[in-house]
Amino acid sequence: MRNSRTTRTIGQHHVSAIGLGAMPMSVAGHMPDEAQSIRTLLAALDAGVTLIDTADAYAPSHDDVGHNERLVAKALGLWAGDVGAVLVATKGGCTRTPGGGWGRDGRPSYLKEACDRSLKALGVDSIGLYQHHRPDTAVPYEETMGALKDLLDAGKIQMAGISNADPEQIRLAHGILGDRLVSVQNEYSPRFRSSEPEIDVCAELGLAFLPWSPLGGIGRTGELSERHAAFSEIAKDRGVSPHQVCLAWELARSPVVIPIPGASRPETILDSIAAVDLELSGEELARLG
Repeated sequence: MRNSRTTRTIGQHHVSAIGLGAMPMSVAGHMPDEAQSIRTLLAALDAGVTLIDTADAYAPSHDDVGHNERLVAKALGLWAGDVGAVLVATKGGCTRTPGGGWGRDGRPSYLKEACDRSLKALGVDSIGLYQHHRPDTAVPYEETMGALKDLLDAGKIQMAGISNADPEQIRLAHGILGDRLVSVQNEYSPRFRSSEPEIDVCAELGLAFLPWSPLGGIGRTGELSERHAAFSEIAKDRGVSPHQVCLAWELARSPVVIPIPGASRPETILDSIAAVDLELSGEELARLG
């Protein structure tokens, strides 16, 4: 994956054009054993993936927060390659509740505490990319962004990102953080295209756009073939998987787009990253919409 066509930019960092979303390795009811997760992470790294996305809230339960971050840290500790070339992006601002629920906490004090926990879980002194996970309607967005600014000033994080943000929030965050805001992570896939305006704002401001659930989400990747026939038809013609066609379509949307497909098996992430070698024609892109 290491050539000019297969890398993209987050801030001043060049990363693989397709990253790895590590969340599926920590989802209760779906997660593999730790050995398989480590094999998946190492396979991605060996294949040239240099962007791994995680979060403190990616955990099988509320009493195991940081589970996914610790998995990523363990894999990096075992890898024989250049760990310094890998950008680990984590997130804070979502909480886990008993019974498998999710909550939000955008208070600056909470985000700073969450960052400290992530530093410990990842075993680093400074986080490469720290993203606010989801807006908290109980806290003014500018206050939460102020916490990211404080973390940047303190050197605890090197770059800041936001997630699940609308165009107004992106512009507000950019106004507060300036060029230290480098990315936006929103849902985007053939079944969820309403983030098109956010992609355009990112292109305008020079921010990376990281689509989460780029293949439709956990347990829904099969819908790509069932509900979006053109992806399967083109995949059959090209002799590749519909997932590769989907990711190639997203890469073609804008040079700021860096998909982060989730995976819990080596075979899955290796198939996904092969999409960087699939260049779709104008006619094919028109068919995909």
